[in-house]
Amino acid sequence: MTRNPETTPTAEQPIASAATRTPDTASEDEYAKLIEQFGAEPVTDDQLDRLPDHPAIRRRTFYAGRDVDRYLDAAESGEPHAIVTGVGPSGPLHLGHVLPLYVAKRFQDETGATVYLPFSDDEKLLSRDLSFEEIGEYTRENLRDVLAVGFDPDRTRIVIDTADADVIYPVAVTLAERLTPATVDAAYGEQANVGTAFYPAVQSTHLLLPQLVSGHQPTLVPIAADQDPHVRVARDLADGEALPVDKPGALLGRFLPGLDGPGKMSSSDDAPTISLTDDRETVAETVREHAYTGGRVTIEEHRDRGGDPAVDVPFQYLRYLFEPDDDELTRIEHAYRDGDLLSGELKELAIGRIGDFLESHQHRREGLGSLADELPQYQLTATERRRALDAAGVPTVP
Repeated sequence: MTRNPETTPTAEQPIASAATRTPDTASEDEYAKLIEQFGAEPVTDDQLDRLPDHPAIRRRTFYAGRDVDRYLDAAESGEPHAIVTGVGPSGPLHLGHVLPLYVAKRFQDETGATVYLPFSDDEKLLSRDLSFEEIGEYTRENLRDVLAVGFDPDRTRIVIDTADADVIYPVAVTLAERLTPATVDAAYGEQANVGTAFYPAVQSTHLLLPQLVSGHQPTLVPIAADQDPHVRVARDLADGEALPVDKPGALLGRFLPGLDGPGKMSSSDDAPTISLTDDRETVAETVREHAYTGGRVTIEEHRDRGGDPAVDVPFQYLRYLFEPDDDELTRIEHAYRDGDLLSGELKELAIGRIGDFLESHQHRREGLGSLADELPQYQLTATERRRALDAAGVPTVP
């Protein structure tokens, strides 16, 4: 078999200002690998000018992509285009999950994109020590957080693998027939069980679904860098004449660092996190007690030598999303680097911004009705389901 360079192993230039880079230096080689070995391309200045205006885009948290120009061309000409970004319901959503959702909302607002939001509840049974009952409860709570983002129901489709199995499973089976073990192994490595070995076909179904429902259109997937294998496998499957789809594109982002220092924020271990349902007092306590700082040991030393915003987690949270004003972020950076702003004061700034963000999110969450009332307007219609099955070559069952 001829192996695709996107799934077969074959840096970004550093930027001086801490306001334009993250402290996750331990992962820089991994970020660069997507460009050097897996065919992703650095986001260009021209693309930054054309992409929606969002702090994470301006500040290059999303640092690389695939077929970004094709998506932008369609958006600018008013042609159909779609965004896909999903949720894995294995726990409460936290700040590490929120960026792709709000970026997708910004794309929808500024370019008119249709947004697809798949929930991979079945995958969590295969990969986590959780029961279907536990996953179901997380799914319900995660759905409320996703709906609180404020997506337009006319341009948004939420797909839950187990609830929408009448579409997801038959399409995934048709894709699995074309997906070789070598391709899965090249993208993911050895799998824990036959379920996780099959699941790349389901993930590919998620990424190709907008085109199966509505025909050829550029699709962009804003995701963290570790999710890129899903895109690479889907692009392999789209690279042929068997399906009426084009290769999905991607916008690849760095991780929000964990509170305890560089690395991915995770809800599946004992590391401290900030959930989207935390109140201000909880946020303040968590940041004050757990947030890693770039400050000096003593106030005197900090005043004399200054702090390091590139490794300071409260500053990186401001940079990531919670300080929208670039000029204000630069002011904070310089004050911290010069020693005029202390670590405790920077923590308080982050606590205030994060608290404001969560308060607005929670207000919208609390204003929602029951899921039975809210969710149906976001679900695939019967016509859309049949279109997807027809496009994948799944016959009608008598």
